[in-house]
Amino acid sequence: MSLFLKNVPNLGIAPTSSEIILKHLRDAIIKGELPEDEPIRQDEIAKVFNVSKIPVREALKRLESEGLVEFHRNRGALVTRISDFELAQVCEVRVLLEVQIIKQAIPHLTESHFAKAEAVLDEFLVLEDTARWAELNWAFHAALYEAAQRPFLFNMIRSIHDKIERYLRLQIEKSEDGKKIADEEHRAILEACRIGDEELAARLMEQHIHQVCDKLLALLPKADYSGTFSKMTL
Repeated sequence: MSLFLKNVPNLGIAPTSSEIILKHLRDAIIKGELPEDEPIRQDEIAKVFNVSKIPVREALKRLESEGLVEFHRNRGALVTRISDFELAQVCEVRVLLEVQIIKQAIPHLTESHFAKAEAVLDEFLVLEDTARWAELNWAFHAALYEAAQRPFLFNMIRSIHDKIERYLRLQIEKSEDGKKIADEEHRAILEACRIGDEELAARLMEQHIHQVCDKLLALLPKADYSGTFSKMTL
């Protein structure tokens, strides 16, 4: 058995076809390049990547588990549309998870983390490519959160950001001072982390998420409930 195992190739080196397709589809959804409620044509994707429809379907099932795609009878796979009520719940979860992880991260933050986060903010401030705004937003948060050394929690937060990233970009685009406000709030959070004030950083993070979510909710069709995210309770 040991001789047999020595000759087994390392299959983990190269990504599979479904993983490659998954990455491209996920990026297209997050950037808003694949519109909501429009069918994702499996045969067209298979043709583009020169594969059968099997890896395409595998990729779509992964996206379904991430909440980015839904399967509908007679229509196939569609990019998920988020209602305002669903978005409000997503934002409530963001507060719970991100306030927790920033507190866990602060004792382990190093100058390397701070430099990385600040470099992201500097790039965001001068970047005119709106398609990358939400990407840099996550990069900033990730630069701080990774210090918490909580991979399960980190990945859960990442999946939530992926789910609403296309709306974050829209929110910044639609607001005259959205980019400036986002930069100011991020820098205030970064400074609280630099001085090691966990409570201040947590409070600023919560306020930041509330502000973002209230503006996102204003962009979506209203469901049958009253009040903004900041007024909702768990």
